[in-house]
Amino acid sequence: MAYTVTVNTSKQYEVLIEKGGIDKCGKTMLEYFSPCTVCIVSDSNVAPLYLERVKASLETSGFKTCEFVFEAGEQSKNPATLLELWRYLASVPLTRSDMIVALGGGVTGDLSGFAAATYLRGVKYVQIPTSLLAMVDSSVGGKTAIDLPEGKNLCGAFCQPSLVICDTNCLATLPKKEFSCGMAEVIKYGMIDRPVIFELIEQNDVERLVYECICDKRDKVEADEFDGGVRQLLNLGHTFGHAVEKLADFTLSHGAAVAIGMVIITRYAVKNGLCPEEDLKLLIKALEKYDLPTGTDFSAQKIAEAAKGDKKRKGSAITLVVPTGKNGSVLIKKSTDELESIVSTGI
Repeated sequence: MAYTVTVNTSKQYEVLIEKGGIDKCGKTMLEYFSPCTVCIVSDSNVAPLYLERVKASLETSGFKTCEFVFEAGEQSKNPATLLELWRYLASVPLTRSDMIVALGGGVTGDLSGFAAATYLRGVKYVQIPTSLLAMVDSSVGGKTAIDLPEGKNLCGAFCQPSLVICDTNCLATLPKKEFSCGMAEVIKYGMIDRPVIFELIEQNDVERLVYECICDKRDKVEADEFDGGVRQLLNLGHTFGHAVEKLADFTLSHGAAVAIGMVIITRYAVKNGLCPEEDLKLLIKALEKYDLPTGTDFSAQKIAEAAKGDKKRKGSAITLVVPTGKNGSVLIKKSTDELESIVSTGI
């Protein structure tokens, strides 16, 4: 079944969810844009699977194409790769009437989106996410970024895509570990305020899961495009998750790190009477179904110290997303001095 989600932010765009979207992406894009030069940005894992198919579809519809392929992995989401991409766009040269297509997972989308936000002070870009994680999270909402040695996503910009094409057939080529990584973000939406997610997990309805997650994110992005309020609920599990990710030197997948972060904050909420214990059990059961971790060997002290570098920190305060049950979550501001105690309670 095909779904369309319209996102009304500073720029309106549509998210198309259907099987076979990659092979007709050129025809689809022609409905939204005039023929132009398209730079397809992809990584060394995804390009061999889908790059030629995307190029063929675009060129058949009258678009000119070029491509930039970088080494797959979070370690490539850095200033050096971004500079290489900028220089490649300048060498084409890509003009303001042209666009970028991000073909791949979250790293590709973040890198491409930041390049689109900054090259020539802004060019259009289209997201074609190929991972579950990118479909339900990073491809929608306009957050783009690169990492620094000091932390994840510390340099970036808000830049809404012009179109998102989610071809759920791509999920069939995902390694089991990568699919599980995406399921961590899916489960996150269930814990925030969309309990239907847990029912759909049991039914294995992937298209509907993607649709429900995107609808939830759409609602929060429309209400708070620049992440100053309700949109921060989407960070459930991320403050401590990013800390664990950093401590593991990014050898731990983002989904696995978020899973650990969600358990830490939910266990803290249960022990402080903020969340029913049954919801912690529901969370752990869902995570274990996809072989996602529910604990870590890193100490509370190390996690708390790493979390102090989180980009959401404001002075000596940081806002944490705390689940209150499967029907909701709340934002609670805490001093960074309290982080070690919070992690100790939830670890």
